Amino acid sequence: METTTLTAATTALASVTLEVADLEAARRFYAAFGVDAHVRLRESQAVSEGFRGFTLGLTVTGPANVDAFIAAAVGAGASVIKPAAKSLWGYGGVVQAPDGAIWKIATSQKKDSGPATGVVDELVLLIGVEDVKATRAFYVERGLSVHKSFGGKYAEFTADPSSVVKFALYKRRGLAKDLGVPNDGSGSHRVVLGSTGDAFTDLDGFAWEPAAPAYS
Repeated sequence: METTTLTAATTALASVTLEVADLEAARRFYAAFGVDAHVRLRESQAVSEGFRGFTLGLTVTGPANVDAFIAAAVGAGASVIKPAAKSLWGYGGVVQAPDGAIWKIATSQKKDSGPATGVVDELVLLIGVEDVKATRAFYVERGLSVHKSFGGKYAEFTADPSSVVKFALYKRRGLAKDLGVPNDGSGSHRVVLGSTGDAFTDLDGFAWEPAAPAYS
């Protein structure tokens, strides 16, 4: 594992905006899902087909919270891609929102230590890229600090202190496999990353725009 720390990051992920076709329907869904405080929504009719190349992950405490969030999402109209189950790393499942965004809800715990609380410990934006090393270098040049990195497979950046959002890179094909969806996809990613710095677009077409830190 490689670990790199820069002395001063000029760019960090401050917010995540999902582009949706039906804004009011999306607002109702994310409120019912219980994550409306953690994502922004914007109406867009941009064409997007297949895998959009990213997932949003909720890290929570205990299987009861995983089950509660998945039940809330399904009750509000989400479809289950992977039912919640135990794995080597803990317990989790994958759902797809009506707007098309894919969410992975997981915990490192395999046994409950209490009832569901509905608390999100961490929101993770994981984008699938063709070349992790090249994209990692691109973001380092933009001023992001690498928190940890596993060669050409995964890279995680240091989070902005005012945000609960974690930003990481994964091989696109591997990410699709992990989520249980085909790798094929085209058109808009349907996500905009809020930057503490300038606007730019990365090597895989993910767009960043200036945004004040949105989470605390």
